[in-house]
Amino acid sequence: MEVEWRRLRADQLRERAKQDAIVILPVGSLEQHGPHLPVEIDSLLGEAVALRTARLASATDNLIVLPMLWTGISEHHMSLGGTITLDFETFFGLIRCVCESVVRHGFRRIVLLNAHGGNDNALRVCADELSLKLDVPIVQFTYWYAAEKPIAALLERQSNLWHACEAETSMCMALRPELVAQDRIRLAEVNCTPEVADVVGKGVYRWRSLESRSPAGVYGYPSAASPEKGEKLLDAISHDLAKKICSKELWSLPWR
Repeated sequence: MEVEWRRLRADQLRERAKQDAIVILPVGSLEQHGPHLPVEIDSLLGEAVALRTARLASATDNLIVLPMLWTGISEHHMSLGGTITLDFETFFGLIRCVCESVVRHGFRRIVLLNAHGGNDNALRVCADELSLKLDVPIVQFTYWYAAEKPIAALLERQSNLWHACEAETSMCMALRPELVAQDRIRLAEVNCTPEVADVVGKGVYRWRSLESRSPAGVYGYPSAASPEKGEKLLDAISHDLAKKICSKELWSLPWR
């Protein structure tokens, strides 16, 4: 079963709506990823995760993946160059228009699959606002939080996926090895300043640019990356997400 929205005809999409297909909207970013990775990483990985998840889940459910939204909320990366960012109003308006279009075509289940940390809070607000406005259940998740356990089991130097790190570099090596400047990885691991939680404890938030935390624009250990690890990560993440998205209990829970 075809899972890519852009490869389907309008009549096929009308039929899939009648079949109560789940529509996945992957949301990424276009932002700096240190000295060794291209700026498309979040969008590249997010789309790959969404498509792999949908193809796995298509054995038991009906899923369609919209084209990746390639920019998001990335103001905290702007000082390091190469970054395109949206303000919240524009970001919300874009998500709203896409979701409204999907609902007008008869689809009743939407997943906002996030692939960039800076989008996380904004997409939660989008899900809250649009579920009520459009009267459909909207599920939102950031893939490395949703698949935290299988990711942690595969990493050697990190507890989860961070930024231009062991995990992201590994997955890029698996998908597009020519995009990884391996001779520049040594420039990526520099001393980072403490986190807010390290200074005052958990539960306190303060906005900070990524450059103020890491002058290299990297958070994590890309020197521990490998293409084999990247393929294992992509496989484990996709299997975990497919189970969650296709959970009948997820969609049947009362929500109004």
